[in-house]
Amino acid sequence: MKQNQAAASKQVRTPGVNRLTPAASAVAMLVLGVSLQAQAQQVAQADTNVVVVTGIRASMEQSINQARNAETKVDVITAEDVGKMADKNVADSLQRLPGVSVAAAGGSEGSFGENDRVALRGTPSALTLTTLNGHSVSSGDWFADNIIGGGRSVSFTLFPSELIGKVTVYKGSQANLVDGGAMGLVDIQTRKPLDLLRKKAFAAQASVGAMHSDYAGTTDPQLSGMVAWRNEASTFGVLLQAFHQKRHLSRVAQENSIWYDKVEPGSPVANAIPGAAGAYMNYLGGTAWFEQERTRKGAMVDFQFKPSKDLTFDVTAFSSKLDAPNINHNFMQASGRFLGNSWTAPTFPAANVSGAVSNGIITQLAATVPANCVPCAGMSGSIQEIFGRPIAESSSRFLNLDGKYRLSDAFTVSGKLGLTKGLGNTESGALSNPIPFGAISYKTNGADQPVDYVTAGSATHSIGGGYDGIPGTFGSHVTSNDKESYAQLDLEYTLAAGFFKTLKTGVRTARHERSLSVIDLTDLPGLKNPANLPLSGLTHFPDHLSDVSGVGSNYWTFSKDAVFGWVDKYTDFTIHRSQAEFQIKEPTKSAYVMADFGNDNGLSGNVGVRFAQTKENVLKYEMGPSKSFEPRIYNNTYNDTLPSANLRYDLNKDTVLRGGISRTMARPELGAMAGIDLRDQQHTGTTGNPNLAPITSNNVDVGVEWYFAPRSVLSATAFASNLDGYVSYGNSSGIYYNQQEKANVLYNTSSPVNSKAEIRGLELNYVQDLSNGFGFNVNYTLTDAEETGKLAGSVCGRSVEPDCTMIGASKRAYNVGAFFEGSRFSARVGYSYRSGFLNGFSRNTAQYQAEIGTLSATLAYKINDNLSISLDGKDLNNPMHRSEIHNVGAANLPGSFYKNGRQLFLTLNAKI
Repeated sequence: MKQNQAAASKQVRTPGVNRLTPAASAVAMLVLGVSLQAQAQQVAQADTNVVVVTGIRASMEQSINQARNAETKVDVITAEDVGKMADKNVADSLQRLPGVSVAAAGGSEGSFGENDRVALRGTPSALTLTTLNGHSVSSGDWFADNIIGGGRSVSFTLFPSELIGKVTVYKGSQANLVDGGAMGLVDIQTRKPLDLLRKKAFAAQASVGAMHSDYAGTTDPQLSGMVAWRNEASTFGVLLQAFHQKRHLSRVAQENSIWYDKVEPGSPVANAIPGAAGAYMNYLGGTAWFEQERTRKGAMVDFQFKPSKDLTFDVTAFSSKLDAPNINHNFMQASGRFLGNSWTAPTFPAANVSGAVSNGIITQLAATVPANCVPCAGMSGSIQEIFGRPIAESSSRFLNLDGKYRLSDAFTVSGKLGLTKGLGNTESGALSNPIPFGAISYKTNGADQPVDYVTAGSATHSIGGGYDGIPGTFGSHVTSNDKESYAQLDLEYTLAAGFFKTLKTGVRTARHERSLSVIDLTDLPGLKNPANLPLSGLTHFPDHLSDVSGVGSNYWTFSKDAVFGWVDKYTDFTIHRSQAEFQIKEPTKSAYVMADFGNDNGLSGNVGVRFAQTKENVLKYEMGPSKSFEPRIYNNTYNDTLPSANLRYDLNKDTVLRGGISRTMARPELGAMAGIDLRDQQHTGTTGNPNLAPITSNNVDVGVEWYFAPRSVLSATAFASNLDGYVSYGNSSGIYYNQQEKANVLYNTSSPVNSKAEIRGLELNYVQDLSNGFGFNVNYTLTDAEETGKLAGSVCGRSVEPDCTMIGASKRAYNVGAFFEGSRFSARVGYSYRSGFLNGFSRNTAQYQAEIGTLSATLAYKINDNLSISLDGKDLNNPMHRSEIHNVGAANLPGSFYKNGRQLFLTLNAKI
């Protein structure tokens, strides 16, 4: 059942927040740190003959050395890397690495102010495997579309940066890595008590801070802590970490991509505007305001046993939960209900419609109220739909046992046994308020600019007109349960003197299961009575909507509490939507053999092969002979042989040459095999394909690394991948239940299909530690990725204007950062950029995410050896998250425009 939530916070615009430009703010923080350090150095008494490298530079040294000494192409981030930037989850840290892309959402729903997904080398995030301490980890989503369509990629919003001991990003493969990452693997490694406490028996850390959200006008607590202890003999240790972090989000937006469609001949617009027939028109779009309260809380405990120098056991338990209740206020111009073909008697008079057509789109449209228009009483030109999610939550848990036993000087056996679970759960319900018909108009300003809307009825509440002129609702309770049990055994044998140094082999078995439940919302008596609307909860959209578009700040709406209370009172979840539900069982088995080799002339590396078997058992519901949705089971088995070889050659003491070749695989998103996402108004949507096969990739890497100075590196890596089974989208159709029409109807949909693709790219990386505490980093990634399958019915395979862009691929990405670090003060600033990328397809329509860059900065002061304070700024440039819609034979259309505001974090850190 639904639950009422706490009161919505008051929307307050922070005075003066925009008085200093973002770049100036970041530079000012850096300069302030330098000037304060200079003052401190004037009064400090120190032995200038002793130089101790700590902090940022020590972290750089660790990360660079670990990457340098690895036999496979990797990038490494250590705990200090995380702590010295405005990193609030693991994805924040990873985005600064070359070849790593992040997204602040799991799909096309826009940004929610926190990095959420990670991908490597311009590919979809589902092709990158994320592990934690070398084992798989389940996670969930709170957003319904991602709950339905996801299941493979990890949501990094569940993993705060405080967990990190280090993160290793494998861009080259080797046989002993867990299979499932076609483009690479991200392994998050937590701290271990006996490793942490080599020199002392007890350690503790705590962080107490506050996070201020620019747009929400709120300041929320940020708490985390760690305690570690070991016995005197160093045979037993325990480490406990906990976190409780809260934030408010107030996102302002304009959403125009809800319903673009072609103007049909004979419709009112076609009759009124010459050349309009066949042009794309915006039938539903407008202003949106999203409010959310996020609370991330959880803990991890690690017990490490070492009864002898040859035997070690480690038990780790982890739990993280994100509570994210939210509400989305949508004031939309809804011209499709009276200017589309659905309103036919009588045809809307041409004299009351005007507009313009250019390059296949309706660039301007205006409609006025006809005189003596009796049918107009049953029409609406606009509608307020407020979509509330009083319950929106996700979680990740695991319990893992690691063991390692050295049988002899030459022979070691190790293993893992564990269980991981993820949950995605949301209850949603809308308050739909149609508005009596009045004059409306819109004007487009190009694909990269918001639309100018003029909508009657936006300033003062009213109800009537279309949709029967009464309140309505829609929504659902969507729950996914994801779990995987696994067991792994590894053997390592050290060989006698010779070219081959060690021989490794192992086996792994796992069982992954995912189920989806969807229960539709139904209305109770009293919902359709306008007198029961929560009029005491009327409010208006916030002022900062002007940062996105020129209209919307004065639009009326209902408050979060008012909507939650109304939906809770007048609706219930009663009927399972069986067509959307599924159960997937995925048992996998794998085995490998690998040899490490090397000689005294600087050559080293590894070579091996891994065999992976995947069985898919997909139960979904389809229209059957009974004209109802009946269960159907699909069974498939896939076998993949995955060879790999990696070479590392020390050309001299400062230069390393690398080469790698491998065949890797990834399994498709679980939701892509069975999920359904329908648009009832348009009779379109996306449906799953239970016969999707795993994606395999043949990869080649060649690189050179020059370590020309301490804590410094200049490197270049060229890479190429050919993907077989890349998931594209083709046209399909089927009979599905329409919630609005309460009937089974025909939908024209898109479905995922296996295709082919290729990737070619170059990574450049330059890190340098300068004198006097300064340093900088620059990296650039160029990726040319395209679909090559050209399947019939797909966007890439169409004869007119084929679009073979690979989903999720940004052609360019770069990071620029600089730091200063003294004995007490430190400062760091960074800018991350990625060019636009294809977000997905709906039939022959492509949605592209536009380029985006984010600016962050940190200023820290070391009070003493045990206390420090830091000020972090995220999204200091308040970036616009923007999308465009591409259609055949027409100019690009404006999609959505989102802004979340800036975020500031003030934190006191203590350690003993």
